[in-house]
Amino acid sequence: MDLGLKDKVVLVTGASKGLGAAIAVAFGREGSKLVLVARSQTELEQVAVEAEKQGATEVLEIATDLTQADACRQVVSAASDRFGTIHVLVNNAGILGSFSPFEAITDDEWLQVFNLNLFSVVKLTRAVLPFMTQQQWGRIINLSSESGLQPDATMPHYGATKAALLNLTKSLSKGYGQQGILVNSVSPAFIKTPMVENMLGQIAQANGFTIPDAERYFLKENRPHIELKRAGTAAEVAAAVVFLASEAASFMTGTNLRVDGGSVASI
Repeated sequence: MDLGLKDKVVLVTGASKGLGAAIAVAFGREGSKLVLVARSQTELEQVAVEAEKQGATEVLEIATDLTQADACRQVVSAASDRFGTIHVLVNNAGILGSFSPFEAITDDEWLQVFNLNLFSVVKLTRAVLPFMTQQQWGRIINLSSESGLQPDATMPHYGATKAALLNLTKSLSKGYGQQGILVNSVSPAFIKTPMVENMLGQIAQANGFTIPDAERYFLKENRPHIELKRAGTAAEVAAAVVFLASEAASFMTGTNLRVDGGSVASI
């Protein structure tokens, strides 16, 4: 199936590993032009090589910290200087924060999680919208989480950012649909990424578990409704993101696509 993404300019944040790397490679297979953003230049270069092997026509890597004041504007400026426009924005950059109960989380940590998980999305979206409105075509896909819909007792700061992303996604979809800009979100559940593996390490250390024990514990105690009884893969999430960016999803906006193995219990 031709998804209509060949030579489309796709900006992916958090692209150096995990979901972001898988998303970049998946767009590479569609022949897209990529702008890959993360903190690590070395890791971005490795992802760029793989994306080009898969078919990406051009790749621009930008190593920066999106929580810095002008970083988001500078990223979009560099992308437009290289490619002239941006067609697709994938807001994937994010952090979990500490695996802690509410009373243990400091104000500084709340701000740190919100600055990357939410405010970088706000700033990047603001910066790309002029290109998308001018061409009357755009796709914005925000990576939320099942925690935005079905919060945990721990990591309330993380869950709050993901709930805010879902609300922002719906608002943007209503504001820009008539200008050909479709805005959707993807909510993964328990996906094996470096960030999740780090979380499992915290659980293992706190409880004296091995990493496999920590994974089984997490599934049982925190994700009992994952009906497939396994963690998902980054490639499974990437497939959903590419679909939402494509012409095959041209009548979908304001949608939250759950890639969660059945984990969210509500309808």
